[in-house]
Amino acid sequence: MRALVLAAGLGERLKPLTEQSPKPMLPLGGRPLIEYPLRMLGRAGLREVAVNIHHLGEQLRANLGGGERLGLKITYAPEPKLLGTGGPLVGLREYLGSDSFMLLNSDTVLDLDVAGLVRLHRLKGGLATLVVRRPENARLYSRLYTDRALRIGRIEFATACAAKEAGASATAPGFDGERPRRAWMYCGVAVCEPEVLQLDFPAVPFRLIRDLLAPALAAGRPLFGYPYRGYFATADDLAGYQRLCREFAAQPPALSYLA
Repeated sequence: MRALVLAAGLGERLKPLTEQSPKPMLPLGGRPLIEYPLRMLGRAGLREVAVNIHHLGEQLRANLGGGERLGLKITYAPEPKLLGTGGPLVGLREYLGSDSFMLLNSDTVLDLDVAGLVRLHRLKGGLATLVVRRPENARLYSRLYTDRALRIGRIEFATACAAKEAGASATAPGFDGERPRRAWMYCGVAVCEPEVLQLDFPAVPFRLIRDLLAPALAAGRPLFGYPYRGYFATADDLAGYQRLCREFAAQPPALSYLA
């Protein structure tokens, strides 16, 4: 299994820090943000990882190199123009397309049981399985509703101004969107079948969930959620990143892949 770690964003909400450094290279607990998902993948036994780069991408190349220091083989996917969270799949069809593959955000720290995620994904047999958790503030995040079998039946996109997706939603045929059983937020990690790469891609740039997986859901393709209850943190903006740095300096979380 291969993975794609999304690292090409501009990090505009972390300015002025990201004027000199790409967001994935910002330090946290003595290592760059991107090292957390990369080390988590390595601990789970994945060895081949693609990293898409754009803003100050040469800093990522210089720091991570070929991935040997992390026990990985890193393939870089440069983006002269930003392609969104789904657009990188277009150029990585051949690289990812022979097996199930993972997608991860580079700015999120969690301690995921990757093997457990993959087991559930294969047991359910869906097109994709999204790692989800209970939202702390449901108004700020897109919501994914599942039934008791964890099948996603409805996605309601965030109305927060940063998301710019007010009012948008997607519902699977036969799912009663007015009676959601459980509401979750997406944690920035997914495992997908290679059939995802055969979907009708919109013009780039496009978003993974809204523009690719949500239409597949509406067409009846099965998507599932994988509930996650462990440590979770993401550097969404400058204030949040600064709080996270203080937390790691005072009492860093015990992450299994750093042991």
